[in-house]
Amino acid sequence: MANNNRKVVLIGTGMVGMSFAYAALNQSVCDELVLIDLNDVRAKGEAMDLNHGLAFSNSSMKIYFGDYSDCSNANIAVICAGVAQKPGENRLELLQRNTKVFSSIVPRVVSSGFDGIFLVATNPVDIMTRVTYELSGFNAAKVIGTGTTLDTARLRYLLGQYFEIDPRHMHAYVIGEHGDSEFVPWSQAMMAVNPVLDMLEKYPDRYKMDDLDRISNDVRTAAYEIIKAKGSTYYGIGMAVCRIVRAIFNNENSVFTASVRLRGEYGLRNEVFIGNPCIINSGGANRILELSLTDEELEKFKNSYTILNESFHSIQI
Repeated sequence: MANNNRKVVLIGTGMVGMSFAYAALNQSVCDELVLIDLNDVRAKGEAMDLNHGLAFSNSSMKIYFGDYSDCSNANIAVICAGVAQKPGENRLELLQRNTKVFSSIVPRVVSSGFDGIFLVATNPVDIMTRVTYELSGFNAAKVIGTGTTLDTARLRYLLGQYFEIDPRHMHAYVIGEHGDSEFVPWSQAMMAVNPVLDMLEKYPDRYKMDDLDRISNDVRTAAYEIIKAKGSTYYGIGMAVCRIVRAIFNNENSVFTASVRLRGEYGLRNEVFIGNPCIINSGGANRILELSLTDEELEKFKNSYTILNESFHSIQI
């Protein structure tokens, strides 16, 4: 890590960024939080607002508006900056516009002398994480995207309701693209110590595959439902970012389905950033956990890989 002072620079003070900042303040995950935004006035106002809540928290966090020079001794650079999709704009057009935004951010972070860990939350997160990797020239272990971390949390919440168990004891994952091609490898899902598929076989009148398929679909479409209801999603992803930051600072070796660069797993080339279980600690993405997927699940994963790779090569950096 860059220093003993736990310092985070947040780039992008929109709803996602500030949901993370608010969670970080309440959970005291860092000692210093710097807000950077193209809109200086907004960033200054957000810093003021957070500081006014310090008296009601258990934190003594130092929070202030800053600039890219403040990245020089930061441990983590959280990137939540990006542009919203315009009416009638397709996904690739949005990709190109956000790539342009990142081209104005990442080199400035690096040129400050930053030697920490990039944590990307901007969508489409898998591709934007790869863009960050290409622009930064950093070791891939130090460039992480939120990937399907939130999707996995959504899955465990719904499975907890279905099996009537604390979701923290549901060990199931959403992997692949953080998007329409993501999927749940049910062969790997566990309810505490019991494989989920065994539960279906043991209690066929109570648990059914159709229900699991519905849950998987609900997870995949959750963001659409939230956006339809309130315009955008931000609390869940903000807390997911906060959780990953805490794992880095505490050197936890915790497992998240973050967006990480493959290292030959599943027989695929090490170029695509994709959601997959990995161990995260103070060094970043320490180790990728290759799952024992069925042939059908492997094909789904390869489909996500292909979509992400083709989308990346459709943009200009």
